[in-house]
Amino acid sequence: MNIKPILRHAPIYAAAALLCAGLPASVHGAKFPPLNSPATTEQIPGKLVWADLFTTDPDSASKFYCGLLGWTATPLEQKGKSYVIFSNGGIPVAGLAPRSTTGGNHPSRWIGYLAVTDIAASLATVSKDGGVVRAPSRNFPDRGYQAIASDKDGNPIGLLQSSSGNPLDEQTKTGAWNWFEIYTGSPKAASDFYHDVFGFSVANETSSDRKSDFVLSSAGMARGGVAPLPEGNDTRPSWLGVIRVANLDQTLAKIPGLGGEVLVTPHSVEFGSRFAIILDPTGGTVGLVEYIDSANPANSQ
Repeated sequence: MNIKPILRHAPIYAAAALLCAGLPASVHGAKFPPLNSPATTEQIPGKLVWADLFTTDPDSASKFYCGLLGWTATPLEQKGKSYVIFSNGGIPVAGLAPRSTTGGNHPSRWIGYLAVTDIAASLATVSKDGGVVRAPSRNFPDRGYQAIASDKDGNPIGLLQSSSGNPLDEQTKTGAWNWFEIYTGSPKAASDFYHDVFGFSVANETSSDRKSDFVLSSAGMARGGVAPLPEGNDTRPSWLGVIRVANLDQTLAKIPGLGGEVLVTPHSVEFGSRFAIILDPTGGTVGLVEYIDSANPANSQ
């Protein structure tokens, strides 16, 4: 099945059933949950299966995403370090990793994890193709092997070899990740890198008038895009994860009261969808998309 890309949006204009009112103390001995329960046999290289928010202000970030998306937050401790699991309708979808304020109170940053079937081989390709392994592969019981690398432009990206398979390719639930976009100074070079590391098929974005836009696909499904940095803006290479919401206007209306900001106002994209980019109160940036008029690309042949 050849699925068209879900969206092509405007450039970025700026680079947790417990308590959403604040995080309680870390839960010692809590398990890092598997990606799928029950496990699946699906292995889909390149699928966006997880994301971590690295932040110096976990309380504010937790309040924001719980309040905005209806996520729940469960704190735990892994190898002596605090961590928070965000769940969407009882399904784990993201994590929050507190980081030290030593050296300054830096803006929060989301890092997405793409599925791989052989993390050692993928990391070897990262190094061979000019990327850098930032956090080497670690084995988390029940979860699998995770690592963080950066591409040739310095964009950080996670790799996850799940021990419970990958989520099935079906209609994305509201509150879940369904797309990613990479903004870079060298779209063609970046596309080649992601092709080699994750096995993506790479195609020019035919619905855009910018010839340096590319779509990254695997298993017949478009997973993300590569776009050039906007001209005339002091921006750096960056990664953007996109979350599906049921009603974009209602979701955006919550943002000021939660301390966030709308960076890119709602506008129409492919298949009649509507898209916006937001900034959380700690500096983390995400995209939000609403399917309208049966716009879910999973329904398109």
